[in-house]
Amino acid sequence: MLAVWVEQLLGFASGALKAIREDERYPTLMAWARREGPKLTGDLALAQALAPELWSQTPLERLDFACEPLARPGRNEPCWCDSGRKTKHCCGAVTLPGHVPGHLMWMLSLREWKGETLKAALASGRAPAQALLEAGLIAAESGQRGRAQQILESLFETADWSRLPEQAEPAFEILVDLYQERGFHRKREALLDAVLDRGPLFLRGVALERLCLLHLDNDDLDSARAAFVRAQQALPDSPTLAYIEAMLLLHEGHEAEARERSRFWFRRLSRQGDLDPDQLQFLADLADNPGATLAEQLLNAEEDLAEPLVAFQTLLESLPTAPRLDVQEVDGWLAYQASAREATLYAAFRSVFPAEVQSEATLSFDVDPWPQAGDWLPALCAHPEWLDAPAVMQSLALALTTRFGSLPWMAPSLFEPLAVRLERWLEQARQAGEAPLTWDVADNAVLLRTGLALVVGMERGARERSRRLAERLLELDDQDSLGLRELVLDQLLRDGRDAEALALSEAALESEVEEESVLGLLMGRVLALFRLERREEAAEALEAARRHNAFAPALLCDEHPRPPTPAPDGAAIGSRAEAWQYRTLMRDQWRATPGALEWLAERAII
Repeated sequence: MLAVWVEQLLGFASGALKAIREDERYPTLMAWARREGPKLTGDLALAQALAPELWSQTPLERLDFACEPLARPGRNEPCWCDSGRKTKHCCGAVTLPGHVPGHLMWMLSLREWKGETLKAALASGRAPAQALLEAGLIAAESGQRGRAQQILESLFETADWSRLPEQAEPAFEILVDLYQERGFHRKREALLDAVLDRGPLFLRGVALERLCLLHLDNDDLDSARAAFVRAQQALPDSPTLAYIEAMLLLHEGHEAEARERSRFWFRRLSRQGDLDPDQLQFLADLADNPGATLAEQLLNAEEDLAEPLVAFQTLLESLPTAPRLDVQEVDGWLAYQASAREATLYAAFRSVFPAEVQSEATLSFDVDPWPQAGDWLPALCAHPEWLDAPAVMQSLALALTTRFGSLPWMAPSLFEPLAVRLERWLEQARQAGEAPLTWDVADNAVLLRTGLALVVGMERGARERSRRLAERLLELDDQDSLGLRELVLDQLLRDGRDAEALALSEAALESEVEEESVLGLLMGRVLALFRLERREEAAEALEAARRHNAFAPALLCDEHPRPPTPAPDGAAIGSRAEAWQYRTLMRDQWRATPGALEWLAERAII
């Protein structure tokens, strides 16, 4: 019965709004209600009783979007529908079938107004928060991104945060996503800051999560840590803190500490006794195994892909041993050549997988494969033999890295099983001879690109395995076609293997390396020398790094730098954007080295 009333109410209200907009006069509405209302409600009396209720809440352009509410008549006074009868014998005798939301006509108006009219209505500040919320969500769901952003901005720009309904949480997340999709990064950061500073409590946890994830996605661990500390001060007893701190510590590579802190949060919050059972169970699971719990939560949060991803994860747990490949030493080079069976398997996979690896790029598809993942993931689970083909492994590793490579807790379940398979193939390649396995020989690029995708995918969540795989690839491909030396250098520095890091950086700089890798190698050499107490040599190495990029030393020392404006051609050599990239990747290592940033600051004058 309620659903019927809601449908009747929306239909009648939409028609009433059109009638009102003809001249914004009450008699026009009542004439329409008597003429057309019975067709929409099935009852003239109901239509006459409903029309004055809607008129009183309708914003009028002629009144600068204020309403013109009618005085509700007494029982013995003339009815407000202008029938001429007493209220008790007219609309007062009608009982509406259900509730009429007080913001309904504002919400419908916001859905209809366009251009300057919509802009003026929002600027009036008269729109109820619930109307803004509902109209913004409807616009977003219908793909009207600009309208949705405009309306939701008005919702969150209100000076009175107490007006925000608790249903504003999805609207907040949608607005943050709209800013991200449309490139309004400063607006996104300003909104997050505003909510953390003065927003209602129910939104602060969401803002914290989004802000930390934003910094983590950008590899800016310093900013993520600062956001977490700020949230601890604002929300000391929020269960969200346990979730965020576990993510942060795993990104920083501190698995044992992530488990210890998760246990602390579980003990602390469970004693308070105000958590619902689901929250308590999540905290218990987090305390037991943070990485597995975050991975399970992510997979289950993928909506339509949750079931296929879990099935794929199960498949990887039981993969049989990879078959042998055809790798031979030919004319001083190792050459992998795809077999007829492997080509057939790859063709079958491509019949459901929409993307093709770009042969001229290191890690890139011609289209995004994930919108069709509901088709190819189940097909892959039904045909695990497809993974016998390195070309399928290449596409799969690249797809997983583009989607999950920034999340360290996904490495054990998604990337490491594939790494085991690739490592067997690389061992077979080495058994075929001592010659190099270079990019442009036969089908070698398929193996090398797969390796690079897995190295990147495991870099945060399985650093040791990632480094070992990168070193094996470097040993096979002495030309470093993949630019792995800088990555291995970073991992050696993270592991405290400073002498090895120094030897690698010096060997790489003496050879021909890609110019994009030079800054990382130069600054890595500086850090290794500083840690080895070779300060004069470190100072000389710093001068070489400064000649390559004058911004890097100062940007490393700056506690709160402004991110550079994204350039259309990426981070140019010697630019502030290049220095920013190095800062986001390695500042945590400089900060963790006692005295390193202070030493650098004394010399970081541009």
